[in-house]
Amino acid sequence: MTHRSSTGLVTGAVTTTEPDETAASTNTSSLTTGAARNLATTTKSAPQMQGISSRWLLRMLPWVQVQAGTYRVNRRLTYLLGDGRLTFVSTGAEMRVIPQELRELPLLRGFDDESALAALADRFTQQHYAAGDPIVERGGPADRVVLMAHGKANRIGPGEYGEDTVLDVLADGDHIGQRVLVEDTGTWQHTLKAITACTVLTLPLREAREMERRFTGLNTHLRQVVSQSVPPHNRRGEADIHIESGHTGEPPLAGTYVDYEPAPREYELSVAQTVLRVHSRVADLYNQPMNQTERQLALTVEALRERQEEELVNNREFGLLHNADLTQRLHTRSGPPTPDDLDELLARRRRSEFFLAHPRVIAAFGRECNRRGIRPRTIRHQGAPVISWRDVPLLPCDKIPISETGTSSVLVLRTGEENEGVVGLHQTGIPDEYAPGLNVRFMGIDEKAIISYLVSAYYSAAVLVPDALGVLEHVEVSR
Repeated sequence: MTHRSSTGLVTGAVTTTEPDETAASTNTSSLTTGAARNLATTTKSAPQMQGISSRWLLRMLPWVQVQAGTYRVNRRLTYLLGDGRLTFVSTGAEMRVIPQELRELPLLRGFDDESALAALADRFTQQHYAAGDPIVERGGPADRVVLMAHGKANRIGPGEYGEDTVLDVLADGDHIGQRVLVEDTGTWQHTLKAITACTVLTLPLREAREMERRFTGLNTHLRQVVSQSVPPHNRRGEADIHIESGHTGEPPLAGTYVDYEPAPREYELSVAQTVLRVHSRVADLYNQPMNQTERQLALTVEALRERQEEELVNNREFGLLHNADLTQRLHTRSGPPTPDDLDELLARRRRSEFFLAHPRVIAAFGRECNRRGIRPRTIRHQGAPVISWRDVPLLPCDKIPISETGTSSVLVLRTGEENEGVVGLHQTGIPDEYAPGLNVRFMGIDEKAIISYLVSAYYSAAVLVPDALGVLEHVEVSR
């Protein structure tokens, strides 16, 4: 029987389709886990961070103590013999060489007439070649300067037994035919054949001669360069040390000395900094079971170390990608990284200690090995299994960029001062040091009760001699 109250609501037995949580809890025969958790202590992990990488470069570089904050690299005197690499700008599909970059041509080094350089740059015309097209052919008249603005081409010449062989690979920024600026006749000694779609800028001989007549300073500079003789030097371009050998009797021996570079390069320590802020209430009250300030600081230091490795790779002043010598920059023969490409990197230097490449590049190298039926050896390096090539470990580094076109670079290093290699630079023993080359300094408490700490990491890197660092460029990872 039901009863209606004075308010008009029906009272008595109530039927509902929803479960009654209170009734359910009273029907249990033991304490529920939800209620029990109110009395239990939760076991917690330390704060985790996805941005921590293996940081192989920081681990592999030998670190040199730079007590004065500046590191000077003294070398033997070297005469500038090698070719430079030019830079271009594009407006839509039109490409143009930067006038000042023409000084990278050996014959124009030291030429400072900006108006003449600008006029000369305007005389270059743009041409396009499809893959397989010859850009210049051996035996043809060498009647133009050719600048590789974009793309890749093989320089082909006669082999030992008469067959054509690939002597070199030219890519963005390379050039051939600069002797046109000082010679009226000649023939191409090699064929240049495009292996990808290429955009080149050419300066015909007649345009070069017109520029020389128009700018007498240009003509004078070119004649002076041709008339100058380079002092005796070794194959690396270093000033020669006179040594006699194979003689008999008592001939007079030539005296000698070792000349040094008059203005050696100096590396100043760079810095990565941030200000860590912690509220005093958090630092005072919420420090169990973990110290909040210590956990905040630990993750901040990890982020600083990640930035440090990124700067060591990409910084334009001291980063490895930007400080590799032009003679030590190679191009892939076909696009993806192949065993042949890594072999050529190794052959360019003594005692290569490790490769450094983006993980996607390492995967691309593995695909090329699989395609050829080659199995790279896996070795244990500092306790971790890594792929190696010729027993040189191939270490991952996600700080090496991948371009929008799907290309990257592979670095190979020889390290240590005793090996005339690549070294990391830091200074230890700095005030309030938290880790080698990194300190944490108390900055005070502001009116909002925020405690501030200045966290700083000091570092740099130096390449002691050019062949200590090699770079394989334009490595395709998308194929």
